[in-house]
Amino acid sequence: MQLVDTHTHLESFAQHGRLGAVLTRAREAGVGAMITVGTAADDWSLYRDLADDHRGFVHYTAGLHPCAVGADWEQQLAQLPAFWRTGRPPVALGECGLDRFHLPKDPAEAGIIYARQQAAFAAQLDLALQLGCPVVVHSRGALAECVAMIDGSGVDWRRVVFHCFTEGEAEIAGLNRRGGLGSFTGVITYNSAQAVREAALAQGLDRLMIETDAPYLTPVPHRGKPNEPAFVRHTAEFCAELFGVSLEKLAEITTANARAFFRI
Repeated sequence: MQLVDTHTHLESFAQHGRLGAVLTRAREAGVGAMITVGTAADDWSLYRDLADDHRGFVHYTAGLHPCAVGADWEQQLAQLPAFWRTGRPPVALGECGLDRFHLPKDPAEAGIIYARQQAAFAAQLDLALQLGCPVVVHSRGALAECVAMIDGSGVDWRRVVFHCFTEGEAEIAGLNRRGGLGSFTGVITYNSAQAVREAALAQGLDRLMIETDAPYLTPVPHRGKPNEPAFVRHTAEFCAELFGVSLEKLAEITTANARAFFRI
C-alpha cells in the first residue's frame, strides 16, 4: 500500500534539521510520494534540490501564494519560467490564487493588495497555459473570483486542483462540471466539517486526492500538534471509512489519481 501526499510544505522541516526524520516517518506510514508546494521565490530552489535528492519520492511545484504577493511580485514571477527550462522541472504551477481571509482591515490597503493578488494570479494562469502544466489553486474566501479567472484564462480545467477544499457540495459540483478537482486535507476529519465530507462524497472516490498541507491542518487524532506528511495516513483511514472501502482500496485509487493528475 502506498499513499501520495499531494500538498505539503517541507521548508520548515528542512530549516530546523528535521527533514530526514519527517521523510522516514512518512515512508513508515506508507507514503510513497509527496509533493512539496512552492509559495514564493525563496523556496523554489530548495524544493528543486529536495526533488533532486529524493527522486521519485519528493516532487515539487513552484508558484506565488496570494499571501506572498508583494510589491515585487512581477520580479518574483519573472524567475518562474526558468524552473521549467533547466534542471528538474516542477510537476505543477502553484500554489497560486486569491485570499480574502488574510487581507488587512483597512479597505484601501486591502483593495491594493487584492488587486495585486488578482494580477499575480492572472499572470500565473497565463504561464500555466503556455506551459501546459497543472495548476494548484489556493482559494480562501474567493472561490467565485478564482473560478471566473480560470474560466477566462483558457487553462484546461482538467489540469486544475483547488487544494484544501473546504467549501460544500454545490461549490465542488461547479468545479467538477468544468473538469476541475478539489483535494482534501485533515480538515475532513474535524467534527465541524460535515459540509467538507459531503463535498468529498459528491465529487466521488474516483476523483479523490488527499493531502496534509503540513505543517498546518493536522488531522484527528493529532489535531493541535504540528502536521507532517506521515499523517496523511490518518486522513486516508478516515476517508476509507467515509467512502465505505478498505484502506488499501482508498490508497490504490487516490494514488492513481494523484499520479495521473501530476504525471509523476
